Amino acid sequence: MGKFKIAETKNGGFKFNLVAGNGQVIATSQTYTALDGCKAGIESVRKNCGAHVEDQTKEGFEELTHPKYEVYQDKAGEFRFRLKAKNGEIILTGEGYKAKDSCLNGIESIGKNAPDADVVVEE
Repeated sequence: MGKFKIAETKNGGFKFNLVAGNGQVIATSQTYTALDGCKAGIESVRKNCGAHVEDQTKEGFEELTHPKYEVYQDKAGEFRFRLKAKNGEIILTGEGYKAKDSCLNGIESIGKNAPDADVVVEE
């Protein structure tokens, strides 16, 4: 089972990682100014993790409504995703993947892990 791991950042903010049962980081949040905001971000991920995938790597892709995952290629040519909430705000981002299938597997892993993941605040 996955975990949301909350940690304080160097500048006094808070950030969380969604970590799979094998210990691998699936995705990372933005930085929040307060712990309560960070926890609200986790609840937003739980609520929106079943969103549709908008594949922006395809020419003429169909733009979907929020919430959605956006799959795109970065400047280095790696595939990445970001989860946007209903209000269009980015609530979660993934690492770079060399293959699009691996990126899509990361999104699938969020759907499997996020709904029941424990929340751990690291000291």
